[in-house]
Amino acid sequence: MIGVALRTLRFHKGGFIASFIALFFGATIVIGCGGLFETGLRSDAPPRRLGGAPIVVTGDQSHPGTHGEYVFSERLRLDAGLAGTIGAVPGVSRVLPDVSFDATVLRDGGKGSAARVTGHGWSSALLAPYRITDGTAPSGPGQIALDARFAARAGLNPGGRVELLAGGGVERLKVTGLVGGSGADNAVFLSDRAAAQAGGRPGRVDNLGVLTEPGADLGRVVQDIEKAVEGKPVTVLTGDKRGWAENPSIITDGTKLVTLASVFGGLSAMVTVFVVSSTMGLSIQQRQREMALLRAIGTTPGQLRRMILGETLFVALIATAPACYPGPRVGRRLLTAFADGGVVPDTLAYRAGWIPMVTGVGAALLTALGAAFISARGATRTRPTEALAEASLQRRWFSIPRLVFALLFLGGGTALALVTAHLDGPMAGSTATPAAMLWTVGFGLLGPGLAKVIAAVLHWPVRAVTGLSGRLATLNAKARTSRMAGAVMPVMLATGLATALIYLQTTQSRGAQQAFDDNMRADLAVTSVSGGLPLSLVDTVRKQPGVAAASAQVSSLGYLEPRTPPTQSEIDEGDFEPTEMPLQGVTSEGVAGTTAFHARTGTLTALHGNTVALPASKTDGHKLGDEVPMRLGDGTEVRLELVATVGARRGYETALVPASLLVPHTDSGLVPQITVSAAPGTDPARLTRTLSALADAHPGLDVLPRAAVSAVHQDEDDTQAWMAYMVLGVVIAYSTIALVNTQVLATTERRREFMLQRLIGATRRQVLRMMTVEAALVAVAGIVLGVLVAVLTLVPLSLSVLGSPVPDGSPWIFATVVTAAFALTLSTTLLSAMLVLRNRPSGMAGIRE
Repeated sequence: MIGVALRTLRFHKGGFIASFIALFFGATIVIGCGGLFETGLRSDAPPRRLGGAPIVVTGDQSHPGTHGEYVFSERLRLDAGLAGTIGAVPGVSRVLPDVSFDATVLRDGGKGSAARVTGHGWSSALLAPYRITDGTAPSGPGQIALDARFAARAGLNPGGRVELLAGGGVERLKVTGLVGGSGADNAVFLSDRAAAQAGGRPGRVDNLGVLTEPGADLGRVVQDIEKAVEGKPVTVLTGDKRGWAENPSIITDGTKLVTLASVFGGLSAMVTVFVVSSTMGLSIQQRQREMALLRAIGTTPGQLRRMILGETLFVALIATAPACYPGPRVGRRLLTAFADGGVVPDTLAYRAGWIPMVTGVGAALLTALGAAFISARGATRTRPTEALAEASLQRRWFSIPRLVFALLFLGGGTALALVTAHLDGPMAGSTATPAAMLWTVGFGLLGPGLAKVIAAVLHWPVRAVTGLSGRLATLNAKARTSRMAGAVMPVMLATGLATALIYLQTTQSRGAQQAFDDNMRADLAVTSVSGGLPLSLVDTVRKQPGVAAASAQVSSLGYLEPRTPPTQSEIDEGDFEPTEMPLQGVTSEGVAGTTAFHARTGTLTALHGNTVALPASKTDGHKLGDEVPMRLGDGTEVRLELVATVGARRGYETALVPASLLVPHTDSGLVPQITVSAAPGTDPARLTRTLSALADAHPGLDVLPRAAVSAVHQDEDDTQAWMAYMVLGVVIAYSTIALVNTQVLATTERRREFMLQRLIGATRRQVLRMMTVEAALVAVAGIVLGVLVAVLTLVPLSLSVLGSPVPDGSPWIFATVVTAAFALTLSTTLLSAMLVLRNRPSGMAGIRE
């Protein structure tokens, strides 16, 4: 039967091509998402600036005892004294300290354009390695060397003067030389002592680059270094992991990429299963007459199953094998797009082995064979004498297994919808996305029945409007419910997923923006082009005429530690889970006047020293006056006195701490912005001019209105959402391909029916009018079911995020999705029908089924 199966494929080119397209693109997308998952899991980042050191020692960003599941958001810096300890290890020839800091370069006395740069100590130049290409290296205070590429863009040469904004201060420096190397092109170098002062953390370093003696065993040296630093929060890196030391955000972004790839990889796999099974099922259904004839002439059920499975396996193999070539390239393109958008570091290297390929190919093969087995089972269980009638009328659309699985999927969608409605806003999307797929699959299993109901509802309106064409179309839909369902399901999939997933993102973005706007009570914000301001400037701003309140705003991410320290067994078994907590550093005198935070218990004016104000829902039993164990963003353990509790929107809770406590534990060591509320009756323009005058003492200072601050926050949210949109676009594009693919298959396989209509006198125009009405029926049915999927997904999400059943987003999104689905269904159906109708009715004798 396998030989028969292969020979029959050439008589079913439409089904063969449709199945090939569904399997090929499905496997490609799953392989691409699998590659992103493995990339995030490995988080390899080939070093650039530290590539000259075979070993790099840096701070351990993982929360102790969580096996790397929780990481700190701020860089953990090392004690500079570790250089001596590591330098004494056998096989180590030299240890070079690396200190980095963000800065801004101004030329021409500060009148030229500002350029953001990264400063380093000159010792670390050997790690790239950088070399002097013109002039000399900086050797003392007041000297700076610039990357030659940056200097060329800025028009600077040795002997020139620049102003460097760093650490909240400004210093006029002389350019002593230009350097060339393989690192970033915005690097500047100071002497080691000057770099430590500019970084604001004397006695601390970011990394230690370790050079080994010639012939030393690298593995042995690493082991000895790990023994020498045992018990300290440090990690020893080699190979591509050295890039973690250059940019610790690779660890957190890698985790984010794993989450995104797993969610949308799973979504892609589910879409692939749905599309492939639908396409394969439709392709086999359209061959029921052939199956019936084979059963009638004595073919056994086993032979028929082997034939169908043999055909399917052949098609699946030649469709999925080529997907192994574009699949990794799709993943690489997605990663490049994410890096270009600033979502992940551009140093993150794409790493995909054989596992994503096996997963993608295996999912497509198992799905295809499963769909073929189910379809073959239905064909083989029919008695030979009933097979021809069944093939002719397609009466069977209901079965107990189909109903049971449909109810299970719909029940799962209902359960997830209830969970979504009660989750915190930012977390609601994690259950809403799989809920959309469960609703889709559930309705898909009930497709023939739902198609029958929709056709019955539209029967009289369609006939009243379209006459004979509508009558024929509705009769076709009634007689061939399985065929109609096969055409309706891809329309539902594309419409439902596009509507649900796009509005899911817009609603979550709106929720985050609304939480920010609701909390923002200030009229102005003071910022700096250098990325931060000194904390002492808050008092200066508050004393300016027209200022009612001023507060520092410093954001970070810390952890609430359990009241009772975890035991070693809890740590070993992974039962220890600290509570992640966003931190906001504020000034107690101005927090009430510039934000919407208000104390439910205690008072916010007590936020001085080692104190904290926790959200009322996150106190974990602590009372006012209790000491709360926490870890700040750089891993520093603190015990803070609880002086107040504050209210917050669910999912957007934030702990308040004094800015003076939080600032030293952030990467920049500066205040990103100072929010200012104007006194009653104060002219905002005049206050803006007053505050802008502070730029004379603080070059780079800028004053932004409240609307501009909100827009900046919105841009940050849009950047994060953009990554999700990127992957969603791939999934929706595949759903659209499936829609077009299925409509073409469903239409071209009706060649015999069209020729019969032509033989009994129907004109091409009459057939096309009938197909127009059928396509409209299919589109309307698919859009109705797709909208139902979207509504069942979005209402719980919107209740969680916005507190309203109506999701946020432009109505033009919905209009565009519906119009596109309708137009694609109509155009592909009519184009396919026109191609079929090019043949003359007299050629019918040569048509085979």
